[in-house]
Amino acid sequence: MMPPKPPSRPEKVSLLRYVRLFRQDILSAQPAKLYRAWMAEFRTPFFRSYLINDPTLIKRVLNERPGDFPKSDRIGAGLRPLLGESVFLTNGAVWKRQRRIIDPSFEGGRLRDTFPAMWAAGEASVARLSALADGSPREIEAETSHAAADVIFRTLFSIPIEDDIASRVFDEFRNYQRSQPILNLAAFVKGPKWMPRFFRSQTKQTAKAIRGLITDLTTARLAQIKSGAAPDDLATKIMTTAEPETGETFSVDEMVDQVAIFFLAGHETSASALAWTLYLMALYPEWQEKVAAEADGLTQDFGAVSKLRVARDVFRESLRLYPPVPMMVRETTVPETFRKREVPICAQVVLSPWHLHRHERLWDNPDGFDPTRWATPVGKTSARTAYMPFSAGPRVCTGAGFAMIEGVLLLAMLVRAFRFEIVADQTPEPVAHLTVRSKDGIWLRFVPREN
Repeated sequence: MMPPKPPSRPEKVSLLRYVRLFRQDILSAQPAKLYRAWMAEFRTPFFRSYLINDPTLIKRVLNERPGDFPKSDRIGAGLRPLLGESVFLTNGAVWKRQRRIIDPSFEGGRLRDTFPAMWAAGEASVARLSALADGSPREIEAETSHAAADVIFRTLFSIPIEDDIASRVFDEFRNYQRSQPILNLAAFVKGPKWMPRFFRSQTKQTAKAIRGLITDLTTARLAQIKSGAAPDDLATKIMTTAEPETGETFSVDEMVDQVAIFFLAGHETSASALAWTLYLMALYPEWQEKVAAEADGLTQDFGAVSKLRVARDVFRESLRLYPPVPMMVRETTVPETFRKREVPICAQVVLSPWHLHRHERLWDNPDGFDPTRWATPVGKTSARTAYMPFSAGPRVCTGAGFAMIEGVLLLAMLVRAFRFEIVADQTPEPVAHLTVRSKDGIWLRFVPREN
């Protein structure tokens, strides 16, 4: 049985038809040729867009000359009410300053410090699922969202998801997701920041509510830092790290922007990745049993995670098939030549982990689930040149290492505790808005494992 894949649109459609398909699902709005093409050009009355699958071009954009290809505001504009000027949306000197403050908190030594909080979140997730583990069909994305949000709050602010403010942020964020914030006029019509974006009222209201709650958390933490009573967690580390060149730290407003993206990126993407991985475990029970057997030796020791080689390969394969962020958009600042084609200034350059990870010329059995591929010569080459679930280059996700530890740990803890099974009449249909989720959820049965 092959893992589910969204349908592709017809080769040629009108702009109006494309917009309608895009609003329904970004992935199924694309033609099938993108799974084998090195590059594709899309022309609209408003912009030109070039999707690139050529590893050489991807390396140019992300690694060799990232400054010439800043992030496009077409997608980011829809997220600005929530994210403000967060590191996810900025470019140039502002972005560099933000990374110099943020990056030290996610270095190897700090990840070790966050591990006890991750472990506590995993134990809490096992306890919550134990009450539901009666073999009835359950929507697992809701549970992985809960677990991922718990990890974020425990590691960032030393509070569990059950905390009043944390639970309110979680609830408001679910409302924010439903508003489909990136499906905004700005995705198709570029304009200055002052141009009206016509956000849905729900988008504006939930973004305001979330930012208000984060402001309360940030202000309270600042007071704790000043009094010397702050816990040694990620929020404290980031808020007390001075920019090396100026000696300045983040203001409260700047910190609110960063916390918003930590929650959006860290919670939403991790929830998506873990849900799809659990589905794949149910779809391929032989691999589930391998992960469970390996997890028997898991202890609350940070070094134990590095021994979860099967779980790591399974999680990597899940990220290949279902990358949480399916597409990234950059913009040209100087005239370019892509594969002998002239690319003008202000053109959109689309990098699609979804299509790159399933590219027929770069992967063996691209649509199949095969965790052993990471040890093969072809798999190792493709891993270096055609695998980027966290982007690549200077703008690689700050929390990539954090996410890999979290994903592998939670996977091992959950599969050790429960046996997951598919629901025969509930095959998930991948769709992409903020992240790659299932159209109607991911439904699984699970029961406790016998000791």
